[in-house]
Amino acid sequence: MKQFTQAPGPIGVFDSGYGGLTILHAIRQQMPQYDFIYLGDNARTPYGTRSFDVVYEFTRQAVVKLFEMGCHLVILGCNTASAKALRTIQQEDLPLLDPHRRVLGIIRPTAEVIGQLTTTRHVGVLATEGTIKSKSYDLEIAKQHPDISVTGLACPMWVPLVENKEAESPGADYFVKAKLDQLMELDPLIDAVILGCTHYPLLLPTIMRHVRPGVRIIPQGDYVAKSLEDYLYRHPEMEQKCRQGGHVRYLTTENTERFEDSAWIFLHEKAQVEHVDL
Repeated sequence: MKQFTQAPGPIGVFDSGYGGLTILHAIRQQMPQYDFIYLGDNARTPYGTRSFDVVYEFTRQAVVKLFEMGCHLVILGCNTASAKALRTIQQEDLPLLDPHRRVLGIIRPTAEVIGQLTTTRHVGVLATEGTIKSKSYDLEIAKQHPDISVTGLACPMWVPLVENKEAESPGADYFVKAKLDQLMELDPLIDAVILGCTHYPLLLPTIMRHVRPGVRIIPQGDYVAKSLEDYLYRHPEMEQKCRQGGHVRYLTTENTERFEDSAWIFLHEKAQVEHVDL
């Protein structure tokens, strides 16, 4: 078992790239008093097309790094990591690393509340290829709400649109409309669509222009934030280990200047970024 500091530390938020910044932003809006460390593995992004084994190993390395930096609680602010690595880390790694530390994902919070957000009981999920192929949303929603039918669709062009600052371009209109139309053709009864990728909220204005009337669009951030707040309320022993100072550190495995430039798209504020190796 590794020896990590037992002093209170920041809450860690990990993503393969920039999208997890939308999760961090929502959490900070809900819980601004806590300290956070955001770690983006930008040098090895994207994770969406990688195998389960590779995503697990990369995610495990990031979790260990955040534990070494004092985090007792780490949020995988990445749907692909949550889908492909979370369960193995929770079941196999944490007992060996430190059974008192916790790693949480971002798929379950949305799956838990989806029953309150659909009337037809037909739900769509738009996400990366890796998340859709993992069927993590299908399985998690089936556990919580076995009466709900789930239709997933991969949107491989949506992340590049966001990262290339083309979320409001004519190209974005074309690709977003095409996928929304395709999803509704697969199941015309869908009345709620989960954005199962943390980049996709940046496309919300375009999505809302093309979504059919009566169909609810569900970004994850607010639900993840409320779920985390509830988790800390229910686990005061963990809450006491989360330092409160309102500070945030940003780490990237790639070029810091590039991260700072791209982070503006997600945070709308300047981020001081440090380089880190995994």
